Amino acid sequence: MTAPNERDLAIIAAQLGREPRGVLAVAYRTPDGVPAVVKTAPRLPDGTPFPTLYYLTDPRLTAEASRQESAGVMRAMTERLGTDPALAEAYRRAHESYLAERDEIESLGTDFSGGGMPERVKCLHVLIAHALAKGPGVNPLGDESVALAAGNRLRGTAIPADWPTFAAAEREQEHSE
Repeated sequence: MTAPNERDLAIIAAQLGREPRGVLAVAYRTPDGVPAVVKTAPRLPDGTPFPTLYYLTDPRLTAEASRQESAGVMRAMTERLGTDPALAEAYRRAHESYLAERDEIESLGTDFSGGGMPERVKCLHVLIAHALAKGPGVNPLGDESVALAAGNRLRGTAIPADWPTFAAAEREQEHSE
């Protein structure tokens, strides 16, 4: 993570189509060097609570998250949470980690983290942002979504060339049980 400079903020504004608010850091840069995930303050400059700690900004990644959502990936992931206790536990740990990190900055007095964690999958944008910011092994469903995106022609451009494949993520999950 790096503090955003003026150039980063200009790129992020162009990506979002508006001025970014509450940016604390660039949490992830794509292999081609573009800011893609920002770490945001739990409260925006005007005092509005903003529980989304990691926010996806790169249009390639936001389009891919939307594509996956339209394809039913969230529904399938939520169903797996109900039938796979090890996955549900790993997802709960991701939620707790997310909350703890946000609360270190400022507590919002809520256990809402984002993306539907820990009971369901509600927003792949948040899960992809979290996975890319923290790296593989922290958010299992975010990792899977990033792996799916990598397999959809984003590996090496928007996603690191060495990001684990979906099959590798599944094997790692099985070994952590």
